[in-house]
Amino acid sequence: MVERDGNATEPQDGDDLAGAFGGNVRRSREAAGLTLEQLSARSSVSRAMLSKVERGEKSPTIGVASRIAHALAVSLSDLIGAPAAAASGVAVVLRKRDRPVFRDPETGFERHIASAAPGAGRAEMVVHYLPPQVSTELLPAYPPGTEKQLVVLEGTLTVAIGGISETLNTGDSLFFQADVDHGFANRTDTPCEYIMAISRRT
Repeated sequence: MVERDGNATEPQDGDDLAGAFGGNVRRSREAAGLTLEQLSARSSVSRAMLSKVERGEKSPTIGVASRIAHALAVSLSDLIGAPAAAASGVAVVLRKRDRPVFRDPETGFERHIASAAPGAGRAEMVVHYLPPQVSTELLPAYPPGTEKQLVVLEGTLTVAIGGISETLNTGDSLFFQADVDHGFANRTDTPCEYIMAISRRT
């Protein structure tokens, strides 16, 4: 686990995360009027896996979680449990210790929601931690008009975007249209940390 500001960040307990994520998946599926079979067809995730996720028996990998979110036409942050949007004109603070966190059970990849009120505007901030020699693999394309910008805070990051590969070092930044398959990899023996802004059409 990467040490941040002298303190190790503690992600949510695995059972708590799986239960919260699964409950949000079920509610979103039911709100969309989809059966498990229909969601399975849309997401290319097996019905058995979806059933285990909804019951909180299985924590999905980042790839599976992303496919489920896209199939439900919601953000991954919505399924993780993003903070509620701020009322107009009211400042909202999200303490680091209170960030909603997704942790990939297979790789240790972490996705921290850093936006205090992600539903209040077009942009959302997330912080990603990639352990050494870990990759998200390719993630599904976002809807047209979605843009991502990121800056590497620590380590070296390799980003694959629609067949193109870019390697970024500490302090380097990247902008790209996210309507193509893309993925993030740390091909080094030291941890990588980067902050990302995701902008969607309203």
